[in-house]
Amino acid sequence: MGIIQKQAIKGTIYSYLGVLIGFITTGILFPRILTTDENGLLKLLISYSLIFAQFASLGFNSVTTRLFTYFRDHKKSHHGFLFIAFMVAFGGFIIIIIAFFLLKPIIISNSIDKSALFVEYLYYVIPLIFFTLFFSILDNYYKVLYNAVRGTFLKEFLQRLLILFSVILYYFNLLNFNFFIIAYVTAICLPTIIISISLIFEKQFSLKPDFSLLSKEMSRSMISVSVYGILISSSGILILNIDSIMINSMIGISQTGIYAITFFFGTIILIPSRSLTKISAAVIADAWKEKNLILIKDIYYKSCLNQLIFAGLLFIGIWANINNIFKILPPEYEPGKYVIFFIGISSLIQMASGVSNIVIFNSKYYKVHTYFMLILVVLIITTNLIFIPKYGIVGAAMASALSNLVFNLIKFIFLYFKFKMQPFDRKYFIIIIAAGLSYIIGYLMPEIKNYIFDIIIRSAIIALIYCSFILIFKVSDELNQKFFQIFKFIKK
Repeated sequence: MGIIQKQAIKGTIYSYLGVLIGFITTGILFPRILTTDENGLLKLLISYSLIFAQFASLGFNSVTTRLFTYFRDHKKSHHGFLFIAFMVAFGGFIIIIIAFFLLKPIIISNSIDKSALFVEYLYYVIPLIFFTLFFSILDNYYKVLYNAVRGTFLKEFLQRLLILFSVILYYFNLLNFNFFIIAYVTAICLPTIIISISLIFEKQFSLKPDFSLLSKEMSRSMISVSVYGILISSSGILILNIDSIMINSMIGISQTGIYAITFFFGTIILIPSRSLTKISAAVIADAWKEKNLILIKDIYYKSCLNQLIFAGLLFIGIWANINNIFKILPPEYEPGKYVIFFIGISSLIQMASGVSNIVIFNSKYYKVHTYFMLILVVLIITTNLIFIPKYGIVGAAMASALSNLVFNLIKFIFLYFKFKMQPFDRKYFIIIIAAGLSYIIGYLMPEIKNYIFDIIIRSAIIALIYCSFILIFKVSDELNQKFFQIFKFIKK
């Protein structure tokens, strides 16, 4: 558990520094400098590239997570594992580019009327697919080498910093819009180059072929995991991005832009889970190999508890300041108010489920997890088709919250009956009471005219009340221990 805590803390620090930069960029500058159409364009470029890149990986990231433990041997360059990963990725990239050109007429026909700007910049999706694909391959490779922080730093912090510089240059007319898009795409691609160089310097980047461990049994396992991995990874990316694509198709790129900006505020709640999930995957995979069910249950329990603590604070902090958020955003983003609420609820549900995805996928029931993901994809698409025509972008957010609730209930029931894993106890009632009381007090506070001061004071009071409850009632041993370590350090 020590390596999980250490890397989760480091990763969370980088993630929140990235959130701060992302807030300046996405929350303040993008809405003021770019039109809603231009914001929609950026969201669509990312959404399409992520979806295509996940299919291009051919599910090999799942192989890395689940089976790298059998290849692990630094002296033998991990038996050529990275070479195998690259060959699969290159093959997948070629296949997906062919698919891209075959699907291009359909993409254009769905976008030409309401999203002409996206059609104009459609080809930028190709380099984004390539670099997104290989970053995910190398980041997963780093993860199973027990270094989940490097990828987090590059993707969550450095990339956002480069995007911030790009939009500042555009604001001061040092770049026109065409060159801004080039700079934006470059900022997303650059982390792939840097992570490659980092692996080379650490002598972990070996493309020497070695097929000594590719027995018939191992090859069958890799193919099986890859097939189900394609379904899982593509389902996961579809879940995160299909709403933007459907909004663009059904009600236009401008509404996609409003959704993209307000969606950002709702997903801030998920930030603490990213580093924890990445490093936990490698540890849980090794624990399943050793059949250490006690360790897995412990990680599952603590991930659910600690993630809910952070998620609860972030959710009430955001929603108590919702009026202040829309003083930051231009008036045209007002329709996205309840997008923040429902995406926040969706994020809260995901955080409360801890590392349940990883526990199921790394078990012998990994195929079952694939079926669960397919159920979620069907739910997301169906509920979007029902809710978007009725409620617009808020309907897409409602669809996300409802679908994630059903999905996580299914996972909870499965883990309970198969492994007797049940993370919820009386401590969760304390979290709910702390969150409710903190929100009520924050909501009832009189408004300060200067919204910056209002955010600071309102948030500080909410955090003080909430954190006091958590510490006094000793909800989390890890957080209490860390608090008193910091307190002793400051005292010295």
